[in-house]
Amino acid sequence: MSALPNPTPGPMFAWVKWLSWVELGIFSLLILFWLIPGFDTETMLFGWAHGLGFVVLCIVIWVACGKRQAPYTLLAATLTPVGPVGSVIGIELIERKGWGIADSPQRVAESP
Repeated sequence: MSALPNPTPGPMFAWVKWLSWVELGIFSLLILFWLIPGFDTETMLFGWAHGLGFVVLCIVIWVACGKRQAPYTLLAATLTPVGPVGSVIGIELIERKGWGIADSPQRVAESP
């Protein structure tokens, strides 16, 4: 039984990257409004936005993994307790180090 080849970043990966950064911004504003007293309405609104946005982000990453355009490790990084921070860090590691994708710079350099 052979292992599946590593995914190749495709158009879905660009959406995942964009949604991850948007969700990280919403999450950051939620934390900011939660820490500063007197912003109960804003905290509630950004809490709802973060909750719904995080679910959408996870679904988009899951679909991208199913289409072999993102590695499942990105989904795992997103589902950590840090949420969108994990997905942004995972995307940076994928883009900079080529972790979990086909034809990464490390794989090309190592091939004979």
